[in-house]
Amino acid sequence: MELTVTERAREVVRTFIEQSEGELRALRIVAHPGAGVGGGPRFELTLVPESDRTDDDVEVELEDFSVLIARDSAQRMEGATVDYVERANESGFEIRPPQRTPRVEGPPKGELAEQVQEVLDAQVNPAVAAHGGEINLVDVQGTEIFIQMGGGCQGCALSRMTLKQGVERMVRQAIPEVTAVHDVTDHTSGDNPFY
Repeated sequence: MELTVTERAREVVRTFIEQSEGELRALRIVAHPGAGVGGGPRFELTLVPESDRTDDDVEVELEDFSVLIARDSAQRMEGATVDYVERANESGFEIRPPQRTPRVEGPPKGELAEQVQEVLDAQVNPAVAAHGGEINLVDVQGTEIFIQMGGGCQGCALSRMTLKQGVERMVRQAIPEVTAVHDVTDHTSGDNPFY
């Protein structure tokens, strides 16, 4: 199984293991489907003793500890990155799904793509245009959509908030069958990134 655990996350896990005086030796990850923000999975991370292993676990061996993932959670974790983040108002473990690459075969087609484009044109883009931004639909895969931010939205420090509290909320309210909204923007380059 492919799973990336950042060095910062490893440091935090090692610290907790040391504080447990060796009693806790593995990081258990469970994904609870549809219980997280935006209807995505909610991940539960706990440190457990070696004896907590079960035959149903998928195990990822790291240098100084193991990651145990319940078999029914393993598919959601394939290719994901486990990180430890510290932001202004929050800190903790964060699990990022693998970067999914949109197909680039021209504009997306189909009923869902048309519905999403209507929401972008009528609600989202008029709101971000005041800041010189634009949001474009670049792909639809099943019930997941891929958007790209441009203009003032590209590179903006608030782009993540715009995606979660603005774009995703508006799209999912109008079209409940959308299960995920992915931002495929390269926020580090472009003609007009703010930061």
